[in-house]
This record gives sequence, structure tokens and C-alpha cells, in this order.
Amino acid sequence: MKKFGLAWQILIGLILGIAVGAIFYGNPSVQTYLNPIGTIFIHLIKMIVIPIVVSSLIVGVAGTGDIKKLGKLGGKTILYFEVISVIAIFIGLTTANIFHPGTGINMSHLAKGDITSYVTTTKDVKTHSFADTFVNIVPTNLFQSLVNGDMLAVIFFSVFFGLGVAAIGEKGKPVIQFFQGTAEAMFYVTNQVMKFAPFGVFALIGVTVSTFGVSSLVPLSKLVISVYGVMIFFVLVVLGLVAKMVKVNIFDMIRILKDELVLAYSTASSETVLPRIMEKMERFGCPKAITSFVIPTGYSFNLDGSTLYQALAAIFIAQLYGIHLSIGHQITLMLVLMVTSKGIAGVPGVSFVVLLATLGSVGIPLEGLAFIAGIDRLLDMARTAVNVVGNSLAAVVMAKWEKQFDNKKAEQYLNEIKGNKPAYQK
Repeated sequence: MKKFGLAWQILIGLILGIAVGAIFYGNPSVQTYLNPIGTIFIHLIKMIVIPIVVSSLIVGVAGTGDIKKLGKLGGKTILYFEVISVIAIFIGLTTANIFHPGTGINMSHLAKGDITSYVTTTKDVKTHSFADTFVNIVPTNLFQSLVNGDMLAVIFFSVFFGLGVAAIGEKGKPVIQFFQGTAEAMFYVTNQVMKFAPFGVFALIGVTVSTFGVSSLVPLSKLVISVYGVMIFFVLVVLGLVAKMVKVNIFDMIRILKDELVLAYSTASSETVLPRIMEKMERFGCPKAITSFVIPTGYSFNLDGSTLYQALAAIFIAQLYGIHLSIGHQITLMLVLMVTSKGIAGVPGVSFVVLLATLGSVGIPLEGLAFIAGIDRLLDMARTAVNVVGNSLAAVVMAKWEKQFDNKKAEQYLNEIKGNKPAYQK
């Protein structure tokens, strides 16, 4: 396996998992034997995320030590996230209106999936306002937030603790050294965990395919093609233009993130790559204070792929039922999605929960989601990969905006990735 890079190892695991799942379709033994392997891998990832975010953020903020700079960075970051989210929702709605993926499908030929597990969570989300998102950022109990993986609350505490460490000057140096050591140790642990990734991917995709089968894709192939097509368009055109504006090549970003993109796509989980993209964006020239703040915050405020999919899926279900949504209804849908999609990234099946909380606002039947439940994993894989690119690029945009991007470091890292000698050695 050492002859292959991580991306190739994961890809092999993905292909073998699909093959095993297809061969043993409907066989409960696949889930019995493979599910524990996939679950262990996801648990390993969840184990390392919080320590890395906390330690990196405290070190980064303590190094800056300026609350005005951090407040300015926070404001710019949220503004950028909101603009990109609006563009993503608009593109999702436009795609559904142009290609009509839900028109002409006979619902009697579709299998229904079970969505009852999301309904209870949705009741809480429906009362979730934009103001609630900001109120819930402030933790009432830090340890409870750490246990629950409440990323926004953890970020809030880490920022304030980092400022406190900076404020006490020399006395704070041992604390910074401790968290610096913690961050470095956790990045080592991350690299060890990643060695298990191909096996985790093999198990996760094997269970999915054996449960739902490949045949479930056929009736909804138009939706699958629309989602994948618009996701590729969003990355190459929209994020490509954003990258060009800050003088970065989107293909260079993809090249840097290739291992993480394959892993995120295979597991349909952004959390699996959070530590690695923080490390890579720092090596690409973004300061630690920016990467450790922007990327974790993006997991709640900048899920480009998810918001785009939610807009497209909502119109798809309306078309499935023959419901015509006026421009006014679609604007309402956009506004509701902007609120319901924020601050609940830690919820399992977040896109389903958001859609359940949103569809009723424009009169779309909630039970329509059951028709796409069977293929949601495949669609989730695509939107997760887009989320990874979007959040990584956001760190670069913020570093450029704050005029803290290290171009020389970026060029050196890119040359290293491409296998070239650095420019100053040529």
C-alpha cells in the first residue's frame, strides 16, 4: 500500500466497497461485518477534531492577540459566507428550473426510504431563527459543548481563551507552548488515523451499496446527473472565479486537496478531513489564526454544496408532485433556507433536517423526501466534496483580504505538491 498515495488507497477502497456491496446486495451479513469498521473510523475522526480545533485556535488567537483584528476577521468571514450561500441557493434553484429533474417521473416506480429518524430533530430546527444561531454560539457549559461537538460554541470559547492568554503576556507563554505541543501531537495522530481511511471507506460504501443497491439510481438518474453537473459547475466556475479574484488557481486548490476530496467524497463527511485541510491551508500560506477560525466556522455557515443541493432538491420534489412554485415562493424558499441551514451542521443528516424544516413553508409535501432517501448517500458524497473546496478556499480569501497570505510559502508548497524544485532553487 505504501507504493500508492492516500488518494489512490482510498479510491481502491471505494471501488472494492462498491463491488462487495453490489455482489452481496440485500445480504445482512455485509452490514454485520462491515458496519463496525466504518463506525470505528468515523469515531476516530470525531475523536481528533475538537482537540485540534481548540489547540490550533488558541495558539493562533494568542499569537494575534488583537480583539479588533479578530472582530474584523469575523465580520468579513460571515459576510463572505452569506454572499457565497446566496449564490449557491440561486444556482440550485436555477438548475432545477432549467432542467426539470422531477418532471415526468412516475412516483409509483420509486421506492420510499425511511425518514422518521429526522422528524424529531426537525421540530427543534423549525423554531431555530437566525438570532438563535448567534445566541447559541455562547456556551452555557463548555464541557457539554465539547461533548456534543458544538463547533460554534467551542470556537467562541477558544477565541476568548486565546485573547486571555495573550493579555497576560509572559505568564501565558507556557500555556501557548502546551497548546502548540497539543496541536502538533494531534496532527501526528491525524496522520496515523488516515492510514485506516481506506478500510473505513471500504466498509462505509460497502454497507450503503448492499443496503440500497445500484438499481435504486435508475429512476432518479436525472436528479443524480443534475446534482453532479451543477456541483462541478459551482466548483469550476463560481469558486473558480472567486479563486481567480484572489489570484489563486482553483485547479491548484484541487490538486492540493486531492486526498481530502477523495476521502470526503467516499465517507460523505466533512469532519473526516477538517484537521487535514486546516494543516494544508496553513502550509499553503494562510496564517494559523485565520485557518483555525475560518475553516471550522465554515462548517456551520459555509456549506456551499449542501445549500445548493437543498434548493435543487426542494424544487425537484415540487416538480415530482406537479406543484408550480412562483418566483415569490422561490424567493421565500431562498430566505428560509438561508436561516434554517445555519448553525446546525452537527446534526446527523443535516440536509434532510433542513429540507424537512423548509419545504412546508412553500407548501411542498414533506413525504416527498422519502423518494430520494435511498440515493441521498450518493448525493451527499458530492455536496460534501464541494463543502471541502468551499471552506478551504474561504481561508485563502480571508488571508488575502487581511493581507496576511504568504505567497512565497504558497509557491513553495505548490512546487512540492507538483514534485518541482522551488522557484528560488531553479
